Amino acid sequence: MKMFDLSGKTAVVTGGNGGIGLAMAKGMAEAGANIVVAGRNEEKNAKAVLELTDTGASATSFVLDVKDETACAEMMDFAVERFGTLNILVNNAGTNIRKAPQSLSLTEWRTVLDTNLTSAFVCSQAAYQHFLSAGEGKVINIGSMYSLFGAPMVVAYSASKGGVVQMTKSLAAAWAKDNVQVNAVLPGWIDTDLTRQARIDLPELNDKVLTRTPAGRWGVPDDHKGIAVFLASAASDFVSGASIPVDGAFAISG
Repeated sequence: MKMFDLSGKTAVVTGGNGGIGLAMAKGMAEAGANIVVAGRNEEKNAKAVLELTDTGASATSFVLDVKDETACAEMMDFAVERFGTLNILVNNAGTNIRKAPQSLSLTEWRTVLDTNLTSAFVCSQAAYQHFLSAGEGKVINIGSMYSLFGAPMVVAYSASKGGVVQMTKSLAAAWAKDNVQVNAVLPGWIDTDLTRQARIDLPELNDKVLTRTPAGRWGVPDDHKGIAVFLASAASDFVSGASIPVDGAFAISG
């Protein structure tokens, strides 16, 4: 359907070499987009690019730490040099440090905030001028259920993901006049490397999630393909500033 067609569009996906980021990249690639997979691990980047190109997609990778402001700007320039345009940015890179608040060092706090929140702002800033050149832009920020809820061991993570939602609203308001839409996706409990470790740390977590989630299952990364295509495409041209849970109705379950 043309409304969801991404042919000729270019998407940069930070943290795009695995989990939710790679699933979103695959969804957009299936809709015709060129993909730049961005991440710190060159080997994982290369593997992700191979998965994409094996399906006939146009994809390449860029190695960076998203906490590096200069590298973020260079990545956007690279995308335009490689594919001729930049139309879509997915701010998916993230990390977490599970500790009680009183035990979390300021360095650890800053690591989580800089990776999850500040990098999304810096990358969005770097993409903005390219969006102006293209006459359009889509920013998809990745929040969390912890954008809505708090928990004892994730104070920095929750703060960063709550910040993502508020940043999304402000960028949406600022850039609407430029035909740039900015939205957030709030994944629920998704089966990824991060949550597998959480289930090791908290053996009771699996049953709690299944009991609380009306859909009766954990999500999987591929559950994010559709929302990525929607928010990256013309189908969402009048949708901006929204935060959309992808959570099997977890957030609305009492």
